[in-house]
Amino acid sequence: MATYNGASYVGEQLASILAELEPQDEVIIVDDASSDGTVPLLEAVGDPRVSVHPRAENLGYVRTFEQALALATGDVMMLSDQDDIWIPGRRALLVGATATAAVAASNLVLLGTDAPLRSPLTGHDWLLRAEDAPKRRRNQWRMLIGDAPYFGCAMAVRRDFLDRVLPFPGYLTESHDLWIATMANAVGELAHVEQPTLRRRLHDENASSERPRGIRKALQSRLLLLRLWGEARRRARRRRA
Repeated sequence: MATYNGASYVGEQLASILAELEPQDEVIIVDDASSDGTVPLLEAVGDPRVSVHPRAENLGYVRTFEQALALATGDVMMLSDQDDIWIPGRRALLVGATATAAVAASNLVLLGTDAPLRSPLTGHDWLLRAEDAPKRRRNQWRMLIGDAPYFGCAMAVRRDFLDRVLPFPGYLTESHDLWIATMANAVGELAHVEQPTLRRRLHDENASSERPRGIRKALQSRLLLLRLWGEARRRARRRRA
C-alpha cells in the first residue's frame, strides 16, 4: 500500500484488508512523507502483519508503490490504494488467477452503489472480460486510447514476475498500473478476473481522477504508453536472449 495524507479513510481500508488475509500474510505500507496523522494511525494498529515504512521525502505515488513492491516478501502481491474497500473473497480470487498468469487484473465497483465505473471514452460500463485476456493487440490498443480499466488497486502480481516490472522505467511518473499491465500483456501473462474485488471510493483527493484530462495531458499520457510498450518489448527480448 502507498499512503499520503490518508488518515480520513486508510483505517477503514486497512480493516477490510486484514479481514481478508491469512496469518502468514503481510501488509507493507510505504508512506510518502504524510503531513497528517496517517503514520501514527497506521503504527497504532498493532497487527504483526502490518509494517509501516515512512519516507522523509515526498517522491510521488509511483515511486512509493515501487518501493512497496521491492519490500514485499510474499509469493503474490496485491496492490492497494489508501481509500478503497476490499470485497470479501478478493484474496482467493486474485491468488487463484495468478496460478495461470503472472499478473491478474479484476473489475471493481463504486463504493456506495456497487455500480461499475463508466468508460471515459464510450460512457459504457468499464469492464474486463476473461475471454479478452489473450487478445494482446486489442488490450494494448485499449490502453493506448484510454479505454482499458487496468487499476493497480484491483491488481495482483506474482513474485516471479517482479524482475520484469522492477525497476520501473525512470521516466515513469504516472500510471504504474498500466506499466505492469503492459509488461504482462507483452509476454502473454495477463489474466482478467470478471468478478469485482474492490469497492472504489471517489473523492476530490483521488490520485487518479475520473474527470477528463486536457488535450495536452491526454497526448502526453498516450506518448508515455507508447514508450512503455517499447520498453516492455525490449525487456521481453532480453529475457528470451
